[in-house]
Amino acid sequence: MELTLKDVSTKKEFKEFIYLPAKIHKDHKDWLPPLYMDEKVFFNPIKNHSFNVCDHRLILAYKDGVAVGRIMGIINRQHNEMMGVKNARFAFIETYNDQEVAHALIAEIEKWGREKGMTRVIGPFGFSDREPQGLLIEGFEYEPVIDSACNFEYLPKLVETEGYTKELDCVIYRYPLSNPLPDVMQKIFERVTSRTDLQFLKFKSKKEVKPWIVPIFRAMNESFVDIYGFAPMDETEMQELAKKYLPVIDLEFVNVVVKDDKVIAFVISMPNMYKGLQKAKGRLLPFGLFHILRAMKTAKSVNLMIGAVIPEYQKQGLNIYLSMTTIKEALRRGMESVDTHVVMEENDDMSNEFKRFGAFMIKKFRVYQKSL
Repeated sequence: MELTLKDVSTKKEFKEFIYLPAKIHKDHKDWLPPLYMDEKVFFNPIKNHSFNVCDHRLILAYKDGVAVGRIMGIINRQHNEMMGVKNARFAFIETYNDQEVAHALIAEIEKWGREKGMTRVIGPFGFSDREPQGLLIEGFEYEPVIDSACNFEYLPKLVETEGYTKELDCVIYRYPLSNPLPDVMQKIFERVTSRTDLQFLKFKSKKEVKPWIVPIFRAMNESFVDIYGFAPMDETEMQELAKKYLPVIDLEFVNVVVKDDKVIAFVISMPNMYKGLQKAKGRLLPFGLFHILRAMKTAKSVNLMIGAVIPEYQKQGLNIYLSMTTIKEALRRGMESVDTHVVMEENDDMSNEFKRFGAFMIKKFRVYQKSL
């Protein structure tokens, strides 16, 4: 069958690009469909401000006129300048188990990168660390974790065959709530909560959260400067991200620490709603939102979605306070485990902290690289 590549340029092709993963993963029990209303915004250069600092391509692969693969190419000009690198990125790659298709897609991004003066390709990696990064290489036996890759086992092999090697690995840890907490953790928690110079915010309504959205994300910008691939958010992006998650946010899993009217630490967790996302099949209407909210109420695990302590207040026990608040709420609800957000494997401080709680790795993701 004849293989052809085409840059997405029409509404029909854009729709094919968005919905192709559902066809490829139709028999994949652990696949998490995206919310298509979000996908249509994310991949739209007019609506997604990340495109303002990036060159990009959306490419579809066809065999005899049928879409069989896709890939996104990204050159983040802002990040390259900040880091002094010349990296192109491939992201959101999807294909059947077909080396010919994988080769054609990846080779096209490599060619484009050379034409743009890039010296390396990394991926899968999106605009920033806020999108799922890497391919799942270990932990296929565990249920999916929201906002992380859930690819087939063959996909890393297709990428490696194209000459790609490890750039970095990221991991997710699981803390079984049946494990007794070390006494020292409770003592640190009590010491932190007794401090009179700190405010510990809890919210009763989403309306109460809204004034804190920008301060929370400013704290994230300040804390994540050294995180691989991090791109600071402007206030428009902060509001867009909040708009995406506010409808399903669980207020009991939002904890914010304030000192002198400034957010210095926060954590936002969420019951693992993967079963609801699967039932919703990417659509909130007519019943998708009901499935998602129901799954959150019956979830047996909670995901640490995002959290930070700004640098000048690190190593003061605030990280323990944030972890303990999440654990205590999960225990109150009768949950079985807490799953961390994706962490770089070499982040020893964070990894050691999770391990102190008795957490163990359940998933590993790999970002690949290749010199051009």
